[in-house]
Amino acid sequence: MSHTAVPPRRISPGQRGSWVVAPARAFALDALGARLLGPPTSGGSLRWILPVLTAVLAGVLRFVRLGEPGSLVFDETYYVKDAYSLLLSGYEREWPEDADESFNAGRPQVLLDSPDYVVHPPVGKWMIALGMLAFGSDNAFGWRFSAAVVGTLSVLLLALVAQRMFGSAALGGAAGLLLAVDGHHLVESRTSLLDIFLSFWLLAAFAALLVDRDDGRRRLARRLSALAGRTGDGLPSALQLAYGPFLGFRPWRLMAGICLGLALGTKWSALPFIAAFGLLTVAWDLSARRIAGIHRWFVGGVVRDGILAFVCIVPVALATYLGSWTGWFRSDDAYDRHWAEQNPSTPWGWLPDALRSLAEYHRSAYTFHRGLGSDHPYEASAWSWLVVGRPTSFFYEKPGGCAADACSQAVTVLGNPLIWWSAALSLLVLLFAWVGRRDWRAAGILSGVAAGYLPWFLYPERTTFYFYAVAFEPFLVLSLVYCLGLVLGRADASGHRRRRGVLLVGLFLATAVALSAYFLPIWTAEIIPYDEWRSRMWLPSWI
Repeated sequence: MSHTAVPPRRISPGQRGSWVVAPARAFALDALGARLLGPPTSGGSLRWILPVLTAVLAGVLRFVRLGEPGSLVFDETYYVKDAYSLLLSGYEREWPEDADESFNAGRPQVLLDSPDYVVHPPVGKWMIALGMLAFGSDNAFGWRFSAAVVGTLSVLLLALVAQRMFGSAALGGAAGLLLAVDGHHLVESRTSLLDIFLSFWLLAAFAALLVDRDDGRRRLARRLSALAGRTGDGLPSALQLAYGPFLGFRPWRLMAGICLGLALGTKWSALPFIAAFGLLTVAWDLSARRIAGIHRWFVGGVVRDGILAFVCIVPVALATYLGSWTGWFRSDDAYDRHWAEQNPSTPWGWLPDALRSLAEYHRSAYTFHRGLGSDHPYEASAWSWLVVGRPTSFFYEKPGGCAADACSQAVTVLGNPLIWWSAALSLLVLLFAWVGRRDWRAAGILSGVAAGYLPWFLYPERTTFYFYAVAFEPFLVLSLVYCLGLVLGRADASGHRRRRGVLLVGLFLATAVALSAYFLPIWTAEIIPYDEWRSRMWLPSWI
Protein backbone atom coordinates (compact mmCIF):
# COMPACT_ATOMS: atom_id res chain seq x y z
CA MET A 1 0.00 0.00 0.00
CA SER A 2 1.47 3.36 -0.96
CA HIS A 3 0.49 5.00 2.31
CA THR A 4 2.18 2.37 4.47
CA ALA A 5 5.09 3.65 6.55
CA VAL A 6 8.11 1.93 7.96
CA PRO A 7 7.00 -0.23 10.89
CA PRO A 8 6.61 2.50 13.53
CA ARG A 9 3.85 4.11 11.43
CA ARG A 10 1.87 0.98 10.54
CA ILE A 11 -1.67 0.63 11.77
CA SER A 12 -2.22 -1.66 14.72
CA PRO A 13 -5.07 -4.18 14.64
CA GLY A 14 -7.13 -1.96 16.85
CA GLN A 15 -6.83 0.88 14.37
CA ARG A 16 -7.67 -1.02 11.19
CA GLY A 17 -11.32 -0.25 11.53
CA SER A 18 -10.58 3.31 10.41
CA TRP A 19 -9.35 1.97 7.07
CA VAL A 20 -12.29 -0.29 6.21
CA VAL A 21 -15.52 1.71 6.53
CA ALA A 22 -18.99 1.75 5.03
CA PRO A 23 -19.32 3.70 1.76
CA ALA A 24 -21.36 6.39 3.50
CA ARG A 25 -18.45 6.98 5.90
CA ALA A 26 -15.65 6.82 3.34
CA PHE A 27 -15.59 10.59 2.86
CA ALA A 28 -16.06 11.56 6.48
CA LEU A 29 -13.26 13.79 7.75
CA ASP A 30 -11.86 11.23 10.19
CA ALA A 31 -11.90 8.43 7.60
CA LEU A 32 -10.18 10.58 4.99
CA GLY A 33 -7.62 11.73 7.55
CA ALA A 34 -6.82 8.14 8.46
CA ARG A 35 -6.34 7.17 4.80
CA LEU A 36 -4.30 10.20 3.84
CA LEU A 37 -2.20 10.89 6.94
CA GLY A 38 -2.13 7.73 9.05
CA PRO A 39 -1.75 7.78 12.83
CA PRO A 40 -0.08 10.74 14.60
CA THR A 41 3.53 10.77 15.71
CA SER A 42 4.18 8.80 18.87
CA GLY A 43 6.44 9.89 21.71
CA GLY A 44 4.65 12.59 23.69
CA SER A 45 7.02 15.19 25.11
CA LEU A 46 9.97 13.30 23.60
CA ARG A 47 8.96 14.75 20.25
CA TRP A 48 10.59 18.01 21.35
CA ILE A 49 13.04 16.82 23.98
CA LEU A 50 15.01 14.45 21.74
CA PRO A 51 15.52 16.89 18.82
CA VAL A 52 16.64 19.60 21.25
CA LEU A 53 19.05 17.24 23.00
CA THR A 54 20.64 16.16 19.72
CA ALA A 55 20.97 19.81 18.72
CA VAL A 56 22.66 20.62 22.04
CA LEU A 57 25.12 17.77 21.48
CA ALA A 58 25.74 19.00 17.95
CA GLY A 59 26.36 22.53 19.23
CA VAL A 60 28.90 21.36 21.79
CA LEU A 61 30.80 19.34 19.18
CA ARG A 62 30.76 22.21 16.71
CA PHE A 63 31.49 25.22 18.92
CA VAL A 64 34.07 23.87 21.39
CA ARG A 65 37.52 24.82 20.06
CA LEU A 66 35.91 26.21 16.91
CA GLY A 67 38.85 28.59 16.50
CA GLU A 68 41.31 25.70 16.05
CA PRO A 69 43.28 25.80 13.89
CA GLY A 70 43.61 29.56 13.99
CA SER A 71 44.48 29.90 10.31
CA LEU A 72 42.60 29.61 7.03
CA VAL A 73 42.30 25.97 6.02
CA PHE A 74 41.71 24.49 2.56
CA ASP A 75 39.17 26.55 0.55
CA GLU A 76 38.57 28.98 3.41
CA THR A 77 41.26 30.92 1.63
CA TYR A 78 38.63 31.81 -0.99
CA TYR A 79 35.30 32.00 0.79
CA VAL A 80 36.29 33.70 4.03
CA LYS A 81 38.17 36.41 2.21
CA ASP A 82 35.30 36.80 -0.26
CA ALA A 83 32.92 37.16 2.69
CA TYR A 84 35.07 39.93 4.14
CA SER A 85 35.07 41.65 0.77
CA LEU A 86 31.27 41.42 0.60
CA LEU A 87 31.03 43.09 4.00
CA LEU A 88 33.08 46.02 2.79
CA SER A 89 31.92 46.41 -0.80
CA GLY A 90 28.94 44.18 -1.54
CA TYR A 91 31.00 42.30 -4.13
CA GLU A 92 34.23 40.29 -4.25
CA ARG A 93 37.56 42.10 -4.63
CA GLU A 94 41.06 40.83 -5.35
CA TRP A 95 43.73 40.13 -2.73
CA PRO A 96 47.53 40.39 -2.85
CA GLU A 97 49.62 37.25 -3.14
CA ASP A 98 50.48 37.04 0.58
CA ALA A 99 46.93 37.81 1.77
CA ASP A 100 46.57 34.58 3.77
CA GLU A 101 49.46 35.49 6.05
CA SER A 102 47.96 38.90 6.76
CA PHE A 103 44.49 37.47 7.26
CA ASN A 104 45.75 34.79 9.66
CA ALA A 105 47.60 37.46 11.61
CA GLY A 106 44.37 39.41 12.15
CA ARG A 107 45.03 42.05 9.48
CA PRO A 108 42.33 41.48 6.84
CA GLN A 109 42.40 45.06 5.54
CA VAL A 110 44.92 44.28 2.79
CA LEU A 111 42.41 43.56 0.02
CA LEU A 112 42.80 45.45 -3.25
CA ASP A 113 40.40 47.82 -5.00
CA SER A 114 40.08 45.78 -8.19
CA PRO A 115 37.12 43.36 -8.59
CA ASP A 116 37.74 39.63 -8.45
CA TYR A 117 36.40 36.97 -10.78
CA VAL A 118 34.63 34.32 -8.68
CA VAL A 119 32.63 31.32 -9.86
CA HIS A 120 30.21 30.70 -6.99
CA PRO A 121 27.10 32.75 -6.13
CA PRO A 122 27.13 34.92 -3.01
CA VAL A 123 24.60 33.46 -0.51
CA GLY A 124 27.01 31.17 1.36
CA LYS A 125 29.62 33.91 1.51
CA TRP A 126 27.06 36.38 2.87
CA MET A 127 26.23 33.85 5.58
CA ILE A 128 29.90 33.59 6.51
CA ALA A 129 30.01 37.37 6.54
CA LEU A 130 27.23 37.53 9.15
CA GLY A 131 29.41 35.64 11.61
CA MET A 132 32.33 37.90 10.87
CA LEU A 133 30.11 40.92 11.38
CA ALA A 134 29.09 39.63 14.81
CA PHE A 135 32.42 38.29 16.08
CA GLY A 136 35.04 40.01 13.96
CA SER A 137 36.98 39.26 10.81
CA ASP A 138 40.30 38.93 12.60
CA ASN A 139 39.73 35.56 14.27
CA ALA A 140 38.83 32.03 13.20
CA PHE A 141 35.83 31.82 15.54
CA GLY A 142 34.26 34.79 13.77
CA TRP A 143 34.70 33.46 10.27
CA ARG A 144 33.50 29.93 11.24
CA PHE A 145 30.61 30.94 13.51
CA SER A 146 27.90 30.84 10.83
CA ALA A 147 28.97 27.39 9.65
CA ALA A 148 28.71 26.05 13.21
CA VAL A 149 25.27 27.61 13.69
CA VAL A 150 23.98 26.20 10.42
CA GLY A 151 25.46 22.77 11.16
CA THR A 152 23.76 22.71 14.56
CA LEU A 153 20.42 23.82 13.14
CA SER A 154 20.71 21.12 10.47
CA VAL A 155 20.82 18.46 13.19
CA LEU A 156 17.70 19.88 14.85
CA LEU A 157 15.92 20.12 11.51
CA LEU A 158 16.83 16.58 10.46
CA ALA A 159 15.56 15.18 13.77
CA LEU A 160 12.21 16.90 13.20
CA VAL A 161 12.08 15.77 9.57
CA ALA A 162 12.77 12.14 10.50
CA GLN A 163 10.21 12.30 13.27
CA ARG A 164 7.57 13.57 10.88
CA MET A 165 8.41 11.03 8.19
CA PHE A 166 8.56 7.96 10.43
CA GLY A 167 6.00 8.98 13.04
CA SER A 168 8.43 8.15 15.85
CA ALA A 169 10.17 10.46 18.30
CA ALA A 170 12.79 7.75 18.89
CA LEU A 171 13.70 7.48 15.21
CA GLY A 172 13.78 11.27 14.93
CA GLY A 173 16.24 11.37 17.82
CA ALA A 174 18.32 8.65 16.17
CA ALA A 175 18.56 10.68 12.95
CA GLY A 176 19.63 13.80 14.85
CA LEU A 177 22.20 11.84 16.85
CA LEU A 178 23.78 10.22 13.79
CA LEU A 179 24.15 13.53 11.97
CA ALA A 180 25.42 15.26 15.14
CA VAL A 181 28.30 12.82 15.64
CA ASP A 182 29.27 12.10 12.04
CA GLY A 183 32.69 13.45 11.17
CA HIS A 184 31.89 14.51 7.62
CA HIS A 185 29.11 16.85 8.72
CA LEU A 186 31.00 17.87 11.86
CA VAL A 187 34.13 18.99 10.04
CA GLU A 188 32.18 20.99 7.49
CA SER A 189 30.19 22.60 10.31
CA ARG A 190 33.51 23.76 11.79
CA THR A 191 34.94 25.07 8.52
CA SER A 192 33.78 27.99 6.40
CA LEU A 193 33.25 26.35 3.05
CA LEU A 194 30.04 26.75 1.07
CA ASP A 195 28.81 23.17 1.16
CA ILE A 196 27.40 23.17 4.70
CA PHE A 197 25.19 26.14 3.80
CA LEU A 198 24.08 24.38 0.63
CA SER A 199 23.18 21.28 2.66
CA PHE A 200 21.17 23.35 5.16
CA TRP A 201 19.03 25.15 2.60
CA LEU A 202 18.32 21.91 0.72
CA LEU A 203 17.25 20.20 3.93
CA ALA A 204 15.10 23.22 4.84
CA ALA A 205 13.40 23.04 1.43
CA PHE A 206 12.68 19.34 1.90
CA ALA A 207 11.30 20.01 5.40
CA ALA A 208 8.98 22.69 4.00
CA LEU A 209 7.68 20.31 1.33
CA LEU A 210 7.15 17.64 3.97
CA VAL A 211 4.99 20.03 6.00
CA ASP A 212 3.20 21.00 2.79
CA ARG A 213 2.47 17.34 2.05
CA ASP A 214 0.56 16.94 5.30
CA ASP A 215 -1.06 20.36 4.97
CA GLY A 216 -2.23 19.55 1.44
CA ARG A 217 -3.73 16.25 2.55
CA ARG A 218 -5.58 17.92 5.40
CA ARG A 219 -6.99 20.44 2.92
CA LEU A 220 -8.03 17.66 0.58
CA ALA A 221 -9.73 15.77 3.42
CA ARG A 222 -11.56 18.86 4.64
CA ARG A 223 -12.82 19.87 1.20
CA LEU A 224 -13.90 16.40 0.16
CA SER A 225 -15.69 15.84 3.47
CA ALA A 226 -17.42 19.22 3.11
CA LEU A 227 -18.64 18.23 -0.36
CA ALA A 228 -19.82 14.88 0.95
CA GLY A 229 -21.69 16.56 3.79
CA ARG A 230 -23.89 18.44 1.35
CA THR A 231 -25.39 15.26 -0.11
CA GLY A 232 -27.89 12.86 1.37
CA ASP A 233 -25.77 9.71 0.90
CA GLY A 234 -22.55 11.13 2.35
CA LEU A 235 -20.69 10.89 -0.97
CA PRO A 236 -19.46 13.67 -3.26
CA SER A 237 -21.04 13.69 -6.68
CA ALA A 238 -19.42 11.92 -9.62
CA LEU A 239 -18.53 15.31 -11.10
CA GLN A 240 -16.88 16.41 -7.86
CA LEU A 241 -14.89 13.17 -7.70
CA ALA A 242 -13.78 13.40 -11.32
CA TYR A 243 -10.77 15.65 -10.67
CA GLY A 244 -11.11 16.61 -7.03
CA PRO A 245 -11.13 20.06 -5.44
CA PHE A 246 -8.65 22.87 -5.96
CA LEU A 247 -6.54 23.16 -2.81
CA GLY A 248 -5.56 26.81 -3.15
CA PHE A 249 -2.34 28.62 -2.37
CA ARG A 250 0.19 26.53 -0.43
CA PRO A 251 2.50 28.77 1.65
CA TRP A 252 4.91 25.97 2.56
CA ARG A 253 5.61 25.40 -1.12
CA LEU A 254 6.47 29.07 -1.42
CA MET A 255 8.84 28.67 1.53
CA ALA A 256 10.42 25.68 -0.20
CA GLY A 257 10.93 27.79 -3.34
CA ILE A 258 12.71 30.47 -1.31
CA CYS A 259 14.95 27.88 0.37
CA LEU A 260 15.80 26.31 -2.99
CA GLY A 261 16.65 29.75 -4.36
CA LEU A 262 19.00 30.32 -1.42
CA ALA A 263 20.55 26.90 -2.01
CA LEU A 264 21.08 27.76 -5.68
CA GLY A 265 22.51 31.10 -4.57
CA THR A 266 25.08 29.14 -2.57
CA LYS A 267 26.12 26.63 -5.22
CA TRP A 268 24.75 25.76 -8.63
CA SER A 269 24.75 22.08 -7.68
CA ALA A 270 21.37 22.83 -6.06
CA LEU A 271 19.79 22.94 -9.54
CA PRO A 272 18.97 19.19 -9.73
CA PHE A 273 17.24 19.44 -6.36
CA ILE A 274 14.83 22.03 -7.73
CA ALA A 275 13.75 19.59 -10.42
CA ALA A 276 13.68 16.56 -8.13
CA PHE A 277 11.79 18.24 -5.28
CA GLY A 278 9.34 19.86 -7.70
CA LEU A 279 8.44 16.49 -9.21
CA LEU A 280 8.36 14.88 -5.76
CA THR A 281 5.84 17.30 -4.28
CA VAL A 282 3.51 16.89 -7.27
CA ALA A 283 3.85 13.08 -7.05
CA TRP A 284 2.84 13.25 -3.38
CA ASP A 285 -0.28 15.18 -4.39
CA LEU A 286 -1.14 12.73 -7.15
CA SER A 287 -0.91 9.90 -4.63
CA ALA A 288 -3.15 11.79 -2.20
CA ARG A 289 -5.88 12.24 -4.81
CA ARG A 290 -5.70 8.58 -5.80
CA ILE A 291 -5.91 7.39 -2.18
CA ALA A 292 -8.78 9.79 -1.46
CA GLY A 293 -10.86 8.28 -4.27
CA ILE A 294 -10.51 10.86 -7.04
CA HIS A 295 -11.31 9.16 -10.34
CA ARG A 296 -9.03 11.13 -12.66
CA TRP A 297 -6.42 11.75 -10.02
CA PHE A 298 -3.50 12.18 -12.41
CA VAL A 299 -5.03 14.93 -14.54
CA GLY A 300 -6.60 16.54 -11.49
CA GLY A 301 -3.31 16.56 -9.63
CA VAL A 302 -1.29 17.92 -12.53
CA VAL A 303 -3.75 20.68 -13.41
CA ARG A 304 -5.06 21.67 -9.99
CA ASP A 305 -1.86 21.15 -7.97
CA GLY A 306 1.07 20.86 -10.36
CA ILE A 307 0.79 24.20 -12.17
CA LEU A 308 0.63 26.21 -8.95
CA ALA A 309 3.40 24.05 -7.48
CA PHE A 310 5.62 25.00 -10.42
CA VAL A 311 4.84 28.69 -9.91
CA CYS A 312 5.57 28.51 -6.17
CA ILE A 313 8.87 26.69 -6.61
CA VAL A 314 10.65 27.46 -9.89
CA PRO A 315 9.95 31.21 -10.46
CA VAL A 316 10.24 31.88 -6.71
CA ALA A 317 13.58 30.10 -6.57
CA LEU A 318 14.78 32.06 -9.59
CA ALA A 319 13.63 35.40 -8.10
CA THR A 320 15.33 34.53 -4.79
CA TYR A 321 18.49 33.64 -6.64
CA LEU A 322 18.54 36.92 -8.54
CA GLY A 323 17.87 38.77 -5.29
CA SER A 324 21.00 37.24 -3.79
CA TRP A 325 23.03 39.18 -6.37
CA THR A 326 21.76 42.53 -5.05
CA GLY A 327 25.24 43.61 -3.97
CA TRP A 328 26.55 42.95 -7.48
CA PHE A 329 23.61 44.79 -9.08
CA ARG A 330 24.05 47.84 -6.84
CA SER A 331 27.79 48.12 -7.44
CA ASP A 332 29.62 50.00 -10.16
CA ASP A 333 32.92 48.13 -9.96
CA ALA A 334 32.00 44.45 -9.59
CA TYR A 335 33.41 42.02 -12.13
CA ASP A 336 31.61 42.22 -15.51
CA ARG A 337 29.07 44.63 -14.02
CA HIS A 338 29.10 46.81 -17.17
CA TRP A 339 29.90 44.10 -19.71
CA ALA A 340 26.63 44.66 -21.64
CA GLU A 341 27.32 48.36 -22.09
CA GLN A 342 30.68 47.54 -23.59
CA ASN A 343 29.26 44.75 -25.77
CA PRO A 344 25.97 45.90 -27.35
CA SER A 345 23.76 43.21 -28.87
CA THR A 346 20.94 43.54 -31.38
CA PRO A 347 19.08 40.27 -30.65
CA TRP A 348 19.42 40.61 -26.86
CA GLY A 349 19.31 44.39 -26.59
CA TRP A 350 15.80 44.31 -25.14
CA LEU A 351 17.17 42.83 -21.91
CA PRO A 352 18.28 45.31 -19.21
CA ASP A 353 22.05 45.77 -19.34
CA ALA A 354 22.46 44.53 -15.78
CA LEU A 355 20.72 41.22 -16.53
CA ARG A 356 22.64 40.73 -19.76
CA SER A 357 25.90 41.40 -17.93
CA LEU A 358 24.95 38.87 -15.24
CA ALA A 359 24.06 36.34 -17.94
CA GLU A 360 27.51 36.74 -19.48
CA TYR A 361 29.08 36.31 -16.04
CA HIS A 362 27.15 33.06 -15.62
CA ARG A 363 28.13 31.81 -19.06
CA SER A 364 31.77 32.39 -18.22
CA ALA A 365 31.47 30.74 -14.80
CA TYR A 366 29.72 27.70 -16.29
CA THR A 367 32.51 27.32 -18.84
CA PHE A 368 35.02 27.47 -15.99
CA HIS A 369 33.21 24.78 -14.00
CA ARG A 370 32.90 22.45 -16.99
CA GLY A 371 36.60 22.75 -17.72
CA LEU A 372 37.73 22.44 -14.11
CA GLY A 373 39.96 19.41 -14.22
CA SER A 374 43.38 19.44 -12.59
CA ASP A 375 45.30 16.98 -10.46
CA HIS A 376 44.77 17.36 -6.74
CA PRO A 377 46.13 15.04 -4.02
CA TYR A 378 42.69 14.70 -2.42
CA GLU A 379 40.43 14.52 -5.45
CA ALA A 380 37.89 11.72 -5.18
CA SER A 381 35.66 10.25 -7.85
CA ALA A 382 31.97 10.21 -7.01
CA TRP A 383 32.15 6.41 -7.19
CA SER A 384 34.15 6.42 -3.96
CA TRP A 385 32.06 8.82 -1.89
CA LEU A 386 29.56 6.41 -0.36
CA VAL A 387 32.30 4.04 0.78
CA VAL A 388 34.55 6.87 2.05
CA GLY A 389 37.23 5.94 -0.43
CA ARG A 390 39.23 9.16 -0.39
CA PRO A 391 38.62 11.61 2.50
CA THR A 392 39.68 15.23 2.12
CA SER A 393 42.44 16.61 4.32
CA PHE A 394 41.61 20.22 5.16
CA PHE A 395 44.60 20.70 7.46
CA TYR A 396 47.62 18.75 8.65
CA GLU A 397 50.69 19.79 10.61
CA LYS A 398 53.31 18.15 12.81
CA PRO A 399 53.55 20.45 15.85
CA GLY A 400 55.08 19.69 19.22
CA GLY A 401 53.36 19.43 22.56
CA CYS A 402 51.99 15.89 22.68
CA ALA A 403 54.67 14.23 24.86
CA ALA A 404 55.77 12.02 21.96
CA ASP A 405 58.62 12.02 19.45
CA ALA A 406 56.24 13.05 16.65
CA CYS A 407 52.86 14.73 16.86
CA SER A 408 50.00 15.32 14.43
CA GLN A 409 47.29 17.94 14.18
CA ALA A 410 44.67 17.27 11.52
CA VAL A 411 41.29 18.33 10.21
CA THR A 412 40.10 15.51 7.97
CA VAL A 413 36.74 15.24 6.24
CA LEU A 414 36.26 11.59 7.12
CA GLY A 415 32.77 10.28 7.75
CA ASN A 416 32.11 7.84 10.56
CA PRO A 417 32.73 4.55 8.71
CA LEU A 418 29.90 2.70 10.46
CA ILE A 419 27.39 5.40 9.56
CA TRP A 420 28.50 5.80 5.96
CA TRP A 421 28.96 2.15 5.08
CA SER A 422 25.65 1.23 6.70
CA ALA A 423 23.90 4.12 4.92
CA ALA A 424 25.29 2.96 1.57
CA LEU A 425 23.83 -0.51 2.13
CA SER A 426 20.54 0.94 3.32
CA LEU A 427 19.98 2.55 -0.09
CA LEU A 428 19.41 -0.94 -1.53
CA VAL A 429 16.65 -1.53 1.01
CA LEU A 430 15.03 1.78 0.10
CA LEU A 431 15.11 0.92 -3.59
CA PHE A 432 13.15 -2.22 -2.80
CA ALA A 433 10.72 -0.28 -0.59
CA TRP A 434 10.15 2.27 -3.34
CA VAL A 435 9.75 -0.18 -6.23
CA GLY A 436 8.08 -2.99 -4.32
CA ARG A 437 5.95 -1.13 -1.78
CA ARG A 438 5.63 2.31 -3.38
CA ASP A 439 6.63 3.80 -0.05
CA TRP A 440 6.51 7.60 -0.27
CA ARG A 441 9.22 7.94 2.37
CA ALA A 442 11.63 5.87 0.33
CA ALA A 443 10.79 7.96 -2.74
CA GLY A 444 11.47 11.21 -0.88
CA ILE A 445 14.77 10.05 0.58
CA LEU A 446 16.02 8.55 -2.69
CA SER A 447 15.08 11.76 -4.51
CA GLY A 448 17.38 13.73 -2.21
CA VAL A 449 20.25 11.28 -2.63
CA ALA A 450 19.83 11.06 -6.40
CA ALA A 451 19.65 14.83 -6.89
CA GLY A 452 22.81 15.40 -4.88
CA TYR A 453 24.81 12.40 -6.06
CA LEU A 454 23.99 11.23 -9.57
CA PRO A 455 24.67 14.52 -11.46
CA TRP A 456 28.35 14.30 -10.54
CA PHE A 457 28.69 11.23 -12.76
CA LEU A 458 27.92 13.43 -15.78
CA TYR A 459 31.28 15.17 -15.38
CA PRO A 460 33.86 12.38 -14.94
CA GLU A 461 36.68 14.64 -16.14
CA ARG A 462 35.96 17.29 -13.50
CA THR A 463 38.00 17.41 -10.30
CA THR A 464 35.65 16.44 -7.47
CA PHE A 465 36.00 15.92 -3.74
CA TYR A 466 34.36 13.75 -1.11
CA PHE A 467 33.29 16.77 0.95
CA TYR A 468 30.75 17.66 -1.78
CA ALA A 469 28.64 14.77 -0.46
CA VAL A 470 27.52 16.79 2.57
CA ALA A 471 24.82 18.27 0.31
CA PHE A 472 22.91 14.97 0.40
CA GLU A 473 24.28 13.51 3.65
CA PRO A 474 21.06 14.23 5.60
CA PHE A 475 19.21 11.98 3.15
CA LEU A 476 21.77 9.21 3.65
CA VAL A 477 21.08 9.44 7.38
CA LEU A 478 17.33 9.27 6.73
CA SER A 479 17.92 6.16 4.62
CA LEU A 480 19.85 4.55 7.46
CA VAL A 481 17.20 5.49 10.02
CA TYR A 482 14.49 4.03 7.78
CA CYS A 483 16.30 0.69 8.08
CA LEU A 484 16.78 1.13 11.83
CA GLY A 485 12.99 1.47 11.98
CA LEU A 486 12.68 -1.92 10.29
CA VAL A 487 15.06 -3.40 12.86
CA LEU A 488 13.19 -1.73 15.71
CA GLY A 489 9.96 -3.41 14.66
CA ARG A 490 6.33 -2.42 14.47
CA ALA A 491 4.62 -0.71 17.39
CA ASP A 492 2.17 -3.61 17.69
CA ALA A 493 4.88 -6.31 17.61
CA SER A 494 5.31 -8.69 20.51
CA GLY A 495 7.22 -7.55 23.57
CA HIS A 496 10.09 -9.91 22.79
CA ARG A 497 10.36 -8.60 19.20
CA ARG A 498 10.35 -4.99 20.36
CA ARG A 499 12.94 -5.58 23.10
CA ARG A 500 15.24 -7.30 20.61
CA GLY A 501 14.78 -4.44 18.15
CA VAL A 502 15.47 -1.80 20.80
CA LEU A 503 18.61 -3.68 21.86
CA LEU A 504 19.97 -3.95 18.32
CA VAL A 505 19.25 -0.31 17.44
CA GLY A 506 20.68 0.83 20.76
CA LEU A 507 23.87 -1.16 20.16
CA PHE A 508 24.23 0.32 16.69
CA LEU A 509 23.83 3.88 17.95
CA ALA A 510 26.19 3.31 20.88
CA THR A 511 28.83 1.86 18.56
CA ALA A 512 28.46 4.80 16.18
CA VAL A 513 28.91 7.28 19.03
CA ALA A 514 31.95 5.39 20.39
CA LEU A 515 33.54 5.30 16.95
CA SER A 516 32.97 9.04 16.55
CA ALA A 517 34.68 9.64 19.89
CA TYR A 518 37.64 7.65 18.59
CA PHE A 519 37.93 9.73 15.41
CA LEU A 520 37.12 13.07 17.06
CA PRO A 521 40.78 14.21 17.44
CA ILE A 522 41.39 14.13 13.67
CA TRP A 523 38.15 16.00 13.04
CA THR A 524 38.78 18.86 15.47
CA ALA A 525 42.52 19.60 15.14
CA GLU A 526 43.58 18.10 18.47
CA ILE A 527 47.31 17.58 18.87
CA ILE A 528 47.91 13.84 19.27
CA PRO A 529 50.91 11.51 18.86
CA TYR A 530 51.61 10.62 15.27
CA ASP A 531 51.08 6.92 15.99
CA GLU A 532 47.53 7.66 17.18
CA TRP A 533 46.81 9.63 14.02
CA ARG A 534 48.25 6.80 11.92
CA SER A 535 46.10 4.21 13.71
CA ARG A 536 42.99 6.07 12.58
CA MET A 537 43.98 5.82 8.93
CA TRP A 538 42.32 2.46 8.35
CA LEU A 539 42.76 2.42 4.58
CA PRO A 540 45.82 3.41 2.52
CA SER A 541 43.64 5.81 0.52
CA TRP A 542 42.80 7.76 3.70
CA ILE A 543 46.35 9.08 4.04
